[in-house]
Amino acid sequence: MPPDATTLNPMVNPASTYRLQFSAGLTLVDAAAVVPYLASLGVGAVYASPLLAAMPGSEHGYDVADPTRVSEVIGGESGRRALVAAVREHGLALVVDIVPNHLGVADPQANPAWWDVLRHGPSSRFARWFDITGWPLRLPVLADSSDALADLRLDGGVLRYYDHAFPLAPGTGSGNPQQVHEAQHYRLVSWRADVGYRRFFAVSDLAAVRVEDPEVFDATHGEVLRWVAEREVDGLRVDHPDGLTDPAGYLQRLREHAPDSWIVVEKILEPGEELPLSWPVAGTTGYDALAEVDGMLIDPAGEIKFTALDTELTGVQTDWAQLVHDCKHDVATGMLGSELHRLAALAPARPDVCDALTEVLACFPVYRSYQPDHGVEYLDQALAAAQHQRPDLALTLAALSPQLRDPSDELAVRFQQTSGAVMAKGVEDTAYYRWTRFIALNEVGGDPDHFGLDLDAFHAALAHREQLAPQGMTTLSTHDTKRSADVRARLAVLAELPDWWAAAVRGLTKLSEAAGAPVPDPALGHLLWQTLVGAWPLPPDRLHVFLEKAMREARTRTTWTDPDEHFEAAMHAVADAALDDWGLRSAVATVAGRIIAPGRSNSLSAVLVQLAMPGVPDTYQGGELWDLSLVDPDNRRPVDFTARADLLARIDRGWLPDIDDSGAAKLLVVSRVLRARRDHPERFTGYTPLRGAGAAASHAVAFARNEIVAVATRLPIGLADRGGWGETALPLPEGSWIDAFTGFSVRGDVPLAELLGRYPVALLLAD
Repeated sequence: MPPDATTLNPMVNPASTYRLQFSAGLTLVDAAAVVPYLASLGVGAVYASPLLAAMPGSEHGYDVADPTRVSEVIGGESGRRALVAAVREHGLALVVDIVPNHLGVADPQANPAWWDVLRHGPSSRFARWFDITGWPLRLPVLADSSDALADLRLDGGVLRYYDHAFPLAPGTGSGNPQQVHEAQHYRLVSWRADVGYRRFFAVSDLAAVRVEDPEVFDATHGEVLRWVAEREVDGLRVDHPDGLTDPAGYLQRLREHAPDSWIVVEKILEPGEELPLSWPVAGTTGYDALAEVDGMLIDPAGEIKFTALDTELTGVQTDWAQLVHDCKHDVATGMLGSELHRLAALAPARPDVCDALTEVLACFPVYRSYQPDHGVEYLDQALAAAQHQRPDLALTLAALSPQLRDPSDELAVRFQQTSGAVMAKGVEDTAYYRWTRFIALNEVGGDPDHFGLDLDAFHAALAHREQLAPQGMTTLSTHDTKRSADVRARLAVLAELPDWWAAAVRGLTKLSEAAGAPVPDPALGHLLWQTLVGAWPLPPDRLHVFLEKAMREARTRTTWTDPDEHFEAAMHAVADAALDDWGLRSAVATVAGRIIAPGRSNSLSAVLVQLAMPGVPDTYQGGELWDLSLVDPDNRRPVDFTARADLLARIDRGWLPDIDDSGAAKLLVVSRVLRARRDHPERFTGYTPLRGAGAAASHAVAFARNEIVAVATRLPIGLADRGGWGETALPLPEGSWIDAFTGFSVRGDVPLAELLGRYPVALLLAD
């Protein structure tokens, strides 16, 4: 049972977290009612999406409009207090997501600080909050036409452009709308034009905030830090620290205000990159752990044939490194052109300085550096690569280098902020949708060019995690993942069946053409087939929303800003045929049917490993049952907590569920590991790889910690093809052990055919 709330001490680290996405459909009061179930599940902490007042209609809360109050849409201050009371009553902790980098400005009236800045300009007491590049402030809201300003109108003391409202500076209300507009501290410009403030990535509706200013930090963090000071919040998840002027300084200030809090940062690490050791945080939000677990499930032997299939479909053998470079170059000069021009204005006055800066951004090997303390070697790599790529820019690159290497130079500061945005938009939101060789690899924090992870590398990664960040978060699914853990686990099966999958793709493509819906783009077609079998059965509304996003993010044939309706209709026709044409639908169902069962084996293995490995494991809302979600907004669908509570009650009465459509087998695994972590956190320390003995040993991934042993199955198709475990056994540490899932008691060398006879996973607890 959870500890009594009256004995709960100030938390250092939670045993685990459970992420809740708040919205009008899941309010704080709703969440309070869910807390008893979460406590029963074994959760250590409720992990909340941003709670502060967001833009009207926000579905995610990251566009905070007013940092001084809780969102009324999700229940306001009374709802927050109800959640805190429920959490404390059940002995849980509370972790809150905070957004220091930006504020929402889509509706100026909803953001008091932004409204005041627009009204009073540089004299506004809030002007120092925002990273404004010049006055009058350019706001990109107009239609892209020369006469857009003709649609301005004056209404009740505000200037309106369709649904947009803007304040008037004192004494400027006389004249026609266009004359009044010219008298303001802002200028409304085309939505395609350069903006007058630093943004979050390329999102003009999110204006960057200067939290490096202590007064701005205090003003924008005061409410959340009040909760911390009153011991109503125990942990903080920091969104996008890479956008900050000084991430290390910000985190140090945050730590000073929250000395006892568990703090993790949404920092995406490239392979081989590590979090700066000077940061006073427990670790990252766990995308690096996700890549390790996924890699362990994928058969590296499938790479050659998947590459051949991709080349066959597209007619091009993709060079991932070159694709990343080209996508980042495209982003830097396109959607992030405002940021590039700002950098150029700070750089040496040379005619090719924009080209040189773009090349360095495109060649930057990680999201950003953190000069002067960390990452200057990445800048050196980028400068060298840029010169190799463009020798004609050598003189300008040489002129840029001293400024970029000087952490006190504004160019260096702004470049570091920009490189992360270029990486995120160029790779996660572009290249991941263009190279569809094997989309299970195309995940935040992953590397599509690294096809699987052998057991030695996997164990080395987890041992390193225990040494370096034993209290950092681990995760498998988040609100930002491109597809859920269970979709990726099912797709991982395809790596064991490359020839069969290639034949299936050819067959599906032919059937689609026969149905009158030829695939107009082979790369996106391959993404569609993988998505269908990975998330099958998939209703039309969810599939079409995903497909639209995938097409427009790829930006090869259509975009968000200039959609190609003819092309999009052709791709949507393929999706419709897959769902409506009897022959094609039957073929998709047959293909999906072959990988569902081994995919569930992979899912159970993934969740066991993630929950038992070093780190603080997070469970994304609803993920304790099968969750076949795609990229947002699909992964923010409502969760049926009542159904989950009912299944958990049955399990607690002794039911050992089959591995079937109900997903109860996954709930069994999740609840038993979470409860073990909550009740005996001391057992989940240390890390020792265990290796099976026998012909099927490579199909078992096992490790010991302090008084627990986790055992999981990998590459289930290959295991079945060899006839199962046979005589393969796992030598256990000394002592007696009981499987938390089945009650099976073992010691010594345990035959895996016996240990994993009921489920493909086991959690052995010292008896």
